[in-house]
Amino acid sequence: MAWPQTRPVGSFILVKFIYRFSGVDVMSKLQLLVVIFLISGVICRSAYAQSQEMADESMNPLSTVISVPIENNTLFNVGPAQSTVDVLNIKPVFPVNIGNWNLINRLVVPLIYTQGQTDIVDDSFFIGLGNPGSFGLGSAFGLGDITYQGFITPVKSGKISWGLGGSLAFPTHTEDRFGTNKWTAGPAAVMFTTTGNWVIGLIAENRWSFAGDSDAADVNVFSAQVAINYKLKNRWYLTTAPLISANWEQDSDNRWTVPLGGGIGRVLKLSKMAVAIDAGAYYNVEKPRFADDWYTQILINFLFPK
Repeated sequence: MAWPQTRPVGSFILVKFIYRFSGVDVMSKLQLLVVIFLISGVICRSAYAQSQEMADESMNPLSTVISVPIENNTLFNVGPAQSTVDVLNIKPVFPVNIGNWNLINRLVVPLIYTQGQTDIVDDSFFIGLGNPGSFGLGSAFGLGDITYQGFITPVKSGKISWGLGGSLAFPTHTEDRFGTNKWTAGPAAVMFTTTGNWVIGLIAENRWSFAGDSDAADVNVFSAQVAINYKLKNRWYLTTAPLISANWEQDSDNRWTVPLGGGIGRVLKLSKMAVAIDAGAYYNVEKPRFADDWYTQILINFLFPK
């Protein structure tokens, strides 16, 4: 396909990175991303062919299609200073066939920017995939803790597809506030089903610390992402995918983070790949004392059929 037809998606990502760490305020960046998202959909409408199969694959956590989701979460009203935190998760998925089974390999690589706090508080909130973060003075940018998830799933399954495996998080953070200084691991499970226009998926895990800095606090965290999509015409879809988290090391008043919300998206089909783009917003109906009140989410998922 000619370069002009693929430029909208490339421009989206390029502008996103340029503006992320410049002096432009967060709300201006958000407005810019929404405008580019809408313009891209209009421009691409006539360029991409129909492909319901790719639309279904983009919603399936057990898909055998190689994919590279890039998910940006902007968290608002964080900490006593009511500051903003931006988390860009790069989440490549690489499936491998092993006879009658598939091994689904997933990575979550978080790049984090946070505004500083006016006071240091001895508290935490979830940053990235169920990884507790802390607060610090002054703004900071860097890498968070990288998480690997691996799932074994049967090639042939019934109405409900499933997978079992584990999760491992590495203390790769470049700022103390972006991680735990602990290695953590634990069991993980995934399921997926469809009924009519509804597509439902779940990924859940619990991790415990088993190595790392002996002076660092122990880690015992749970996370579950429930993804519910409703397919509309022309590869548009409604979506909700809240990440529910619990920090078992905290007291009951500061343990759970439960967001509610949703958004809208569309799958765009290129000649040899597809791109799913969606945008939404979530409000935390339950959260630790200094966690974000709400957040916006923009997802670009690149799919590469074999």
